[in-house]
Amino acid sequence: MPPASAPAVTRHLLVRGRVQGVYYRASTVEAATRLGVLGWVRNRRDGSVEALAHGPADAVEALIAWARQGPPAAQVSEVLVREQAAPGEPLAASFVQRETV
Repeated sequence: MPPASAPAVTRHLLVRGRVQGVYYRASTVEAATRLGVLGWVRNRRDGSVEALAHGPADAVEALIAWARQGPPAAQVSEVLVREQAAPGEPLAASFVQRETV
């Protein structure tokens, strides 16, 4: 008998370093999609990248681990992770890239 599905978790990420102009957002979408994580990613005007990840705890943790490295051209200096009780808004049926804020 397969185990019951793992409860979903939601994490807010703020990624700092050289993370804009290096394919970070598109790579995050690819990684999240591969892991089965829902949510979004966007650039911030201060040069950071922000993301919201929602899904099974192991998949979200795998995405956070990936975010600490990012795509080859990125130089991640810091990933701040904040727990959230729920997404706070309806999420798309996939992981999406949003406009810069």
